Amino acid sequence: METGKARYNEYSAYLKKKYGEKIYKLPVNLPGTCPNRDGTVGEGGCIFCDEEGSGFECLPNSMDVTNQIKENKAFFQKRFKGKKYFAYFQAFTNTYRDLESFKESIAAAVRDEDIIGLSISTRPDCINDTYLDFLADLQAEKGLVINIELGLQTVNYHTLKKINRGHTLGEYIDAVLRIKQRRFEIVTHLILNLPWDDQTDVIECAKVCSALGVDFVKLHSLYVVKDTVLGEMFARGEFDIISLEEYIDRVVVFLEYLDPAVVIQRLVGKGPQGNLHFCNWSTSWWKIKQRIEEVLTERDTWQGKKFNYTNGAAVKKWVE
Repeated sequence: METGKARYNEYSAYLKKKYGEKIYKLPVNLPGTCPNRDGTVGEGGCIFCDEEGSGFECLPNSMDVTNQIKENKAFFQKRFKGKKYFAYFQAFTNTYRDLESFKESIAAAVRDEDIIGLSISTRPDCINDTYLDFLADLQAEKGLVINIELGLQTVNYHTLKKINRGHTLGEYIDAVLRIKQRRFEIVTHLILNLPWDDQTDVIECAKVCSALGVDFVKLHSLYVVKDTVLGEMFARGEFDIISLEEYIDRVVVFLEYLDPAVVIQRLVGKGPQGNLHFCNWSTSWWKIKQRIEEVLTERDTWQGKKFNYTNGAAVKKWVE
């Protein structure tokens, strides 16, 4: 690779290049649930999900959207001198609500003149044309950047069933295609150390994201919360967590097969505090990130090094 070139397409560099400054996300926590909890597609939720629905860094959802934006903005202004923000609808499934409630929540978030975009976290089976059309009209009216965060976790549909995800790969593909029709940005969340996946699944995750042209990827390591189905399985010794070294290897391999145009928003998640059986091998997330970057250098490898499988790779010898 070229001397001095970054070994992966890091989010912070992308933001600086696109906006000329750091952009901060203001978490918004809406009251609600997901269709995998209330019986619409399943009950109990994903086996790793706790009652907070991944919103452990959010303000309480009893606070209205306007005040959540105001309070979070004040924090980022004081601590980081932030100027421009995305409203980040983070916890649970933010498009799983009646249309009018969805519109009201979004409208409240974008009243602040320093909000330049929206990040909306949801599930693939909660992407609907009517909701997307509303967002498209809002984008055109206000000139917002809109990205939709889809929790996929893995492309292995056997594992998706095992973790009680409530959808399969098909719903994810359908959601991506509908979102791309409106030219919104797509963020895909993946867990690279699910106990029922191996390196073949990791490579296929990279290939599917590349082939579908997603814009961003967020990688997480699996954390095990007590008093969840996964936590009970862990306590009974029904599965093992791979080593930190193997997780790092999986991330490196994932990056090698990923389209170099895809931006990496996260290499490893922070995880919640407290009621845990396991989180990040009891290692700080930034140390894991640092070690991944060191391994990329040690192996002299980079994002996209093995991105050679699209556009009819088998016949390229006759057309290049």
